[in-house]
Amino acid sequence: MSIFGSDSLKGKTIAIVATDGFEQSELEKPKKYLEDEGAEIHVISLKSGSIKGWDEKDWGDKVSVDKVIGDVKVAEYDALVLPGGQMNPDILRTEPAVISFIGEFVRSGKPVAAICHGPWLLIEADVVRGKKLASWPSLKTDIKNAGAHWVDETVVVDGNLITSRNPQDIPNFNEKIKEALVGKK
Repeated sequence: MSIFGSDSLKGKTIAIVATDGFEQSELEKPKKYLEDEGAEIHVISLKSGSIKGWDEKDWGDKVSVDKVIGDVKVAEYDALVLPGGQMNPDILRTEPAVISFIGEFVRSGKPVAAICHGPWLLIEADVVRGKKLASWPSLKTDIKNAGAHWVDETVVVDGNLITSRNPQDIPNFNEKIKEALVGKK
């Protein structure tokens, strides 16, 4: 437990799937928040070593990769977080192992949280039809074309999907992930 958090997520293991070009704050802030709440976090990517973030207008920091996508199973995790950034989900949505993992995760009923451009991955996994989602505004047409309802809201929960628009929404996004894992207080 952190001096800033609690043990409310102790015993929970959360997957964050990302690759080079993830939006720095959309990976690091949820990761820190969830760790401060007691969760174990695994950053999962296409390759071992580290991945490099995008920090608004230029390359950001590197983040260590805990596991590669081919070595993980949905059963090992309690929730999935999909950070945005434009490059990150655009690269990941062309990877069959990533899309299969995401689709299986959503169908498992466990919480899946996607922010900014992250919903592109949900679209590719074909799990948004009939759902209400928030995202970066440029995904509005993609979401509608995938059979979902796009809204301009800070955070949206529809079933086990949690979606948000941008880095400014991270505090509410984080709270909804926590609520999905422990229930509302």
